[in-house]
Order: sequence, then structure tokens, then C-alpha cells
Amino acid sequence: MERVAISTLGCKINQFESAAMTESLGREGYRLVPFDEDADIYVINTCTVTAKTDAESRRLIRRALRRNPAARVVVTGCYAQVAPEAVKDLPGVALVVGNSEKKSIVELLRDAAPTEKVVVSDISRERSAAGLRLESFAEHTRAFLQIQNGCDAFCSYCIVPYARGRSRSVPFAEALAGIRNFAAQGFREVVLTGIHLGAYGLDLEPPSSLLALLEAAEAERAVPRLRVGSVEPNELTDDLIDFMAGSAIVCPHLHIPLQSGDDAVLGRMGRRYTAAFFRERVGRIVAAIPDIFIGCDVIAGFPGETDEEFGNTVRLIEELPVASLHVFPYSRREGTAAARMAGQVDGKVIRARSEMLRELGERKGLAFRRRFVGRELAVLMQSRGRDGEAVGLSRNYLPVRLSGYGGDLNTELTVTVTEVTPDGVRGERRG
Repeated sequence: MERVAISTLGCKINQFESAAMTESLGREGYRLVPFDEDADIYVINTCTVTAKTDAESRRLIRRALRRNPAARVVVTGCYAQVAPEAVKDLPGVALVVGNSEKKSIVELLRDAAPTEKVVVSDISRERSAAGLRLESFAEHTRAFLQIQNGCDAFCSYCIVPYARGRSRSVPFAEALAGIRNFAAQGFREVVLTGIHLGAYGLDLEPPSSLLALLEAAEAERAVPRLRVGSVEPNELTDDLIDFMAGSAIVCPHLHIPLQSGDDAVLGRMGRRYTAAFFRERVGRIVAAIPDIFIGCDVIAGFPGETDEEFGNTVRLIEELPVASLHVFPYSRREGTAAARMAGQVDGKVIRARSEMLRELGERKGLAFRRRFVGRELAVLMQSRGRDGEAVGLSRNYLPVRLSGYGGDLNTELTVTVTEVTPDGVRGERRG
């Protein structure tokens, strides 16, 4: 049987979908090999959130063909969805597959000489989240579960609604069954993912919500640890915050997109909140869940961003108890409203502002990690390194290194933090 290699760029949704494609291909008898090995078919699951990720996709195509010039290169994902003709014309590309068509990857690969080189439908017409299904997960301790897809927000800078379509939710019973399924396989943690996770359930009949799903999982203790992905600030209601504060299974970790700390910039972005509202929500969250890990996205150099507006963003982040900062240098995406805006910021300025934000993020992360020296954390052991250290993940998203641990992985331990590391903390097992 043919050898297939898959490479994935971008978000956790793409990771989930690549895992599902891998599972489907394995069931059909394809031999799955690492991307840097010889393969008959290379599948590249792309991202298009920035021009940089488009370039990385093209680099992976060239890399695959260098490895095996006779291989079939199949390009799918968001870059393929929004620019199928451009991708089709790249040297060596055999097939371009849209996001909705990922569920048919087995049938598409079975056809060695397809009549159509581009199989990409109009995703804006997609109304169902049904598609790829995943019964198992390659990682042995944490599993990602997609419960929502698409986005209706259409922020002015964002290409994602054009790549992923309208917001649509996995049916409530199916989402809850997905959590149970992974728990039954022995996973200790399930990560709920979606493009616009806070919109989960709004399109269902009857309507539901992310909070309702979390409450149902909590009621039956469906899994020991349940982690929520990115949630918009205006969807972090008091009810959701209070539920998380009292939950025995939902991890104290939130990723909250900020994008800018200046109201004028937020308005041009089409974001539906102010800097003051964001500050208030984060304060409310930390008051209820003091040890929570809060990550934020921020865009540097949005069109028209002045030094003063950028300064407002820096000052807001400095005030907030942020543990991680994901910095996006603004990238002009054709087809978005921001691409047509006046006042496009010079690239050198964007790079300088991005670097300043990254340095700020590193300082904030270090300050957060230092808070836990001498304290105990519940850590899910995940892997062992060549240096003899075992590595795990705390409930509040800190990578924890543990020397001399020879016990089982996929076990939650109580660890006392002894020092910080460049990317997490190091600790000792209690007792």
C-alpha cells in the first residue's frame, strides 16, 4: 500500500483534522510515515492567517518534492480554500482539496489520475459541522475535540471566515459523546476546540451554549481534565467564569484574543468591545480564579496604528496578569476590509512593534511562572526526555519538568515547583 505523509500548519482545528485524516487513511491500509521520510503521497494541511504561513506552505511543497520528485503532493486547508487556483499553479501540486472536502480524503487519494485538479466547494454555503470524525488520538495523554467550526464575526483583518465558512456547531449529544469516547480510551485530558468556540451551540435546534456543554460534562465527570480553547472577551459571561471557578474538571486556562488595547484600533478592526471592557473581564476572571493562565493574541501594526495607539496596547498589557502573549505582525490579506484601508504601516515599524510586544510577553510569562515557585501543582505526566527528565502539563498550562521520575505517564501527580525554566517550571514530586 502507498506511503502517506501529512504535515500540519496552524491552529488546533487543523491538528484535529489532520489526526482524523491520518486515522481514515490508516483504516484504509495506507502506510503513514513522517513527513521527512520518503512517501508516495504528501498531504500538506495549510494555514493562511498570515502571508508567512502561506510562504511556509509553499516551502513544504518544495521540501516534499525534493524528498521524492515523483510523489503526489496534495494541498488542503485554509490556503487551499481561499486561493485554490494559485495553489494549483504551484510547481508539483497534484491536487487541491478544500476544507469541506477533507472528509473525502480517502476517496480523493484513491483516484490516482483525477479529472479535476481542484476540489474546493463554496464553504460559505456549508451549514453543518459534520465531517471529519476522530476515534483516537496519536498523543497518549491529551486529545483535541472539535466541537465548532467557522466564524460569523468578519473582523476586518481576518481571512478565517472566508476559509472556514459560517459558524456551525457539532450537535450537543455528539460533542458530549466525543468527550466520553476519549475518556474511555484512557485520555486524562480533552481540549475543546473551535474557530469561534464561544459561539458553540447558538446555531443548534434547540439552541445551546459552551456553558451548557461544560455543565453536562461536569455533571457526569466525563473526563478528569477538560480544557477550553480560545474564547472571545464578550463571550466570557459571569455565569461561565463562575462555573469555571467552581469546576472540578475544567482547567484554569483561557486564551482571550485582545488584538489591540486601543479603542480606535479595535473599532477599525471590527472588534466588539473596548479596552476598558477587556480589562474588566480579565479582572473579573482573575478575582474568581486567581491562578488562571491567561493567554492573549495581539496584532502589531494594524492599518493606521499610531505610536500613541500602539502605546495604549502596551500599557494595557503591562497592567494585565497575562501569562502568554501571541504576537501577530499585521499581515495584509487580500479580500479583507483591512487590506483596503489607508495608512498601511511600514514593515520596519511592524517588526519593531512586534519585537517589543514579544519581549513584553516574555517578561509577563516569566513573572507568572515565578509566582508558583514553592507551590504545588497538579501535573499530568506526558513524556520523558533524553536528559532523563519527565515532562508534564499543569492544570493551569505550565510545562513542568520532573527529574528522576520513573513512574507511569498519563498520571496526574502533585508536584512542588522548585524553579522556573525558559519555557515552564521544574519541580519535585511530593512525598
